[in-house]
Amino acid sequence: MAAKIKKGDTVVVLTGRDKGRSGEVVQVLPKEDRAVVRGINLVKRHQRQTQNAEGGIISKEAAIHLSNIAVADPKDGQPTRVGFRILDDGRKVRFAKRSGDLIDG
Repeated sequence: MAAKIKKGDTVVVLTGRDKGRSGEVVQVLPKEDRAVVRGINLVKRHQRQTQNAEGGIISKEAAIHLSNIAVADPKDGQPTRVGFRILDDGRKVRFAKRSGDLIDG
């Protein structure tokens, strides 16, 4: 199955404490159906001091379930569902069902 959400996409959070906020997908974890989004779902982690890293409490992004995020429409930034089209040259591309605009390429 083709991926509806890919690394580099701008997504909008649909539920949870970050509802309504948007960010860029940094990493997709397809086996767990999760994605890491820059600046979203920040958690505090206690980190021990090492030779190359400072110790203390650091904030980092935790993975968020794919059902809780939606791709942002390229036209207006609102959450949209994703469809697939085969172009005349044979390429399969993603498009926003809300506006019909292509998401990639």
